[in-house]
Amino acid sequence: MLSGWFEACLTGSRQLPPIRPARRYGRLLQVTGLTLQVVGCPLQLGQRCLVETQDEPLEAEAVGFDRQFTYLMPLVPVHGLHPGARVWAPEQAPGLLLGDHLLGRVVDGLLRPLDGQPLPQTGTRVAWQGQSPNPLLRRPVTEPLNVGVRAINALLTPGKGQRLGLFAGSGVGKSMLLGMMTRYTSAQIVIVGLIGERGREVREFIEQALGAEGRRRAVVVAAPADQSPLLRLRAAELCHRLAEYYRDAGHDVLLLMDSLTRYAQAQREIGLAIGEPPATRGYPPSVFSLLTRLVERAGNGVSPQGSLTAFYTVLAEGDDQLDPIADAARAILDGHLVLSRRLAEQGHYPAIDINASVSRVMPQLVSAEQLARATRLRQLLARYQQVRELLPLGGYQPGHDSELDEAVRRYPELASFLRQGLHDAYDLAASQQALEALLA
Repeated sequence: MLSGWFEACLTGSRQLPPIRPARRYGRLLQVTGLTLQVVGCPLQLGQRCLVETQDEPLEAEAVGFDRQFTYLMPLVPVHGLHPGARVWAPEQAPGLLLGDHLLGRVVDGLLRPLDGQPLPQTGTRVAWQGQSPNPLLRRPVTEPLNVGVRAINALLTPGKGQRLGLFAGSGVGKSMLLGMMTRYTSAQIVIVGLIGERGREVREFIEQALGAEGRRRAVVVAAPADQSPLLRLRAAELCHRLAEYYRDAGHDVLLLMDSLTRYAQAQREIGLAIGEPPATRGYPPSVFSLLTRLVERAGNGVSPQGSLTAFYTVLAEGDDQLDPIADAARAILDGHLVLSRRLAEQGHYPAIDINASVSRVMPQLVSAEQLARATRLRQLLARYQQVRELLPLGGYQPGHDSELDEAVRRYPELASFLRQGLHDAYDLAASQQALEALLA
């Protein structure tokens, strides 16, 4: 290249050949767990880089620094590293190509296809990072959203742009409930994020819970538990970037992310690896900051068209509702649905504990009569729970409290109303009419 440049100077040519800028390399000093310590390569936080290995270069990302040292976290499994390996920053990625061609596809956290088919190089190019709208310009939640589940539509009515948590332990039917909402919702686009799940469950959710009907209008972003914590973080952020894109295009979007707890655990792994001090139950402070930042990206935008409604599953360890992530999520979300293991063991699906659940925007979405009926059903369920354990022992004697007698007498009808088959769908109108007929 330089010889061509000198030749052009000697011949007096006005058009000089381009000179490729020099690339600056750093060196790998140390590998500790999942953290790579590098010196000599100027990188910004969040910037991608490549690390030399015996085979293909290893893709990593800058997650911290200490004076002249930069800490990297690999995006793929680590193998073939050696002391002194070269580290360099490639050309910046041009962004994401998003469009309707992604509907029905399964991708990973870097928008790489997982379903065996290539992605067409078409669509609209957008930046990787999205921004939360100005809270004073964001459109309020004023319209209900049908999710196809009678108990939720009638008693915990969600709104377009609301953010709710689905609090559950393991094995209580949260995946089946998410699949029902995906298939039966009135939202035009569904984004499903499977973050930190077992690899076996990813395929089962796509084929059984989601099904062909739900997959046609859905984009699935999967980052199983065996992938790096950084890739799990990127998958959760990609879910929100996709949902933001379709919302800003004027669509009603339903975002289902399973789970918010795995996202927090991924950030805990990264934070502890780079030396961040642990706080509540081993979670460093950055976890709670990132949770708020992620959730605030969901919701309505500034445009009068389009909405983004989000459901986040929160895994309560040992069904402990005071888990720090569950407690933090409850404070930053607009409502929560609690799945009860007791109901699931009784064969009651969906196992929603109505009295422990709440939708904070429901009063502004439904009529006063509908709200009164929902409150009345809650009251009857609460009164029944007061004597539930006494009934098998014969400790309850009717005739002393008319409301309690009514709750015990009508409980089978109430429980039947709250149950729903996996292949049954109820829209908003049908759910409200069924509740009105039940309490007539």
